[in-house]
Amino acid sequence: MTKPPVAGNRTGRKLGQKVKKGKLKASSRRWIERHINDPYVQRAKLEGYRARAAFKLLEIDEKHHILKGARRIIDLGAAPGSWSQIAAKVTSSTDEDIRVAAIDFLEMAPLPGVRILQLDFLDPEAPRLLMEAIGGTPDLVLSDMAAPTTGHQKTDHLRTMHLCEVAAHFAVEVLGEGGHFLAKTFQGGTERELLNMLKQNFRQVIHVKPGASRAESVEMFLLAKHFKGRKAEDAGIEAGDQA
Repeated sequence: MTKPPVAGNRTGRKLGQKVKKGKLKASSRRWIERHINDPYVQRAKLEGYRARAAFKLLEIDEKHHILKGARRIIDLGAAPGSWSQIAAKVTSSTDEDIRVAAIDFLEMAPLPGVRILQLDFLDPEAPRLLMEAIGGTPDLVLSDMAAPTTGHQKTDHLRTMHLCEVAAHFAVEVLGEGGHFLAKTFQGGTERELLNMLKQNFRQVIHVKPGASRAESVEMFLLAKHFKGRKAEDAGIEAGDQA
């Protein structure tokens, strides 16, 4: 069971630390203070994860069991790699038998059992390279992709939703029957067309916000479970052509 972190000194660090003013802007100082005092950050270091985001995936899995039985996993927007760490463990992926492929335009340190592509997922070659990397059909497509923020909430929302939509169509193209898709989105509404497409292709589509996601954050996760298979998609296309 994934338990929420308890404030304390399990890592030897006291919570409630302040950052000296110095030359830092007030906003930067507040971000650093929040980060070093975040119990999830401390727990990630204690348990060997590269980022606190690991607990978002673990908490979602605890309730929805999307990692159970996964044999191959694709991780989109993977840097710094905490979701890929979990994926490699649950699939028993090794450097000799790669079962996890990760992609990010940011540089990412190597991980045992993970084939890393430093490439923009929007690159036309990305889908093919990811499928070649894992050498088979994925059971789970993860996406923690988010567009670089501009400070304009509506623009940021639209840009990240575009990434979510592209990831969703990729998942429908590559997942094996019964597979799952999990992607970051933002509060503010998921486009109706995207939800309809997912509901047509998956048996259950829901929004989730794990406890590890900061309360003040507008991020949520879109979870589509139990892919119906390509036949469902083809049937939907045919129905649309006949309309």
